[in-house]
Amino acid sequence: MTAKPEILKLTSVASSRLFHIERMELRFSNGTERHYERLRTGGRGAVMIVAINEHDEVLLVREYAAGLEDYVLTLPKGLIDPGEDALAAANRELQEEAGFGARELTPVRQLTAAPNYMGHRLDVILARDLYPSRLEGDEPEPLELVTWSMSQLPALFEREDFSEGRAIAALCLVQQRLAQSG
Repeated sequence: MTAKPEILKLTSVASSRLFHIERMELRFSNGTERHYERLRTGGRGAVMIVAINEHDEVLLVREYAAGLEDYVLTLPKGLIDPGEDALAAANRELQEEAGFGARELTPVRQLTAAPNYMGHRLDVILARDLYPSRLEGDEPEPLELVTWSMSQLPALFEREDFSEGRAIAALCLVQQRLAQSG
């Protein structure tokens, strides 16, 4: 395996409340030097929850996506707060966004998005044995809860308003895990 590039210099380019952009000067093992930029998120991870109720339906939420300037259908998700682990964050976010808690939380897989440019990591959590429970969250408006039969996922994947790659990957991973277990 090739050695990791040497970081020659890190320079802060810009910062906001949520993001920090860095310019990286790297030297690769063959001597080639390159400049990269990366988006940092302050080291906080995030969770995405595949919550399945007793009717074998996944809980989805409809929320405004500022990047697309439109409402999208997706899975509940959010940042891991300081002092929380991924399972606690998943249960909190599920209660804030969907109005349900879970008695059974199972880590599925950690995902990245655009790892060439971002160091952000997302833990996919399977939530089962759901019960009604609502916590106040930071959403600017109430999110619409939508349930979708797990047996009808291909139709969900065809919807224009369900396009988040991480949500599609999370559902496919959970569907595969459930098929293997039984």
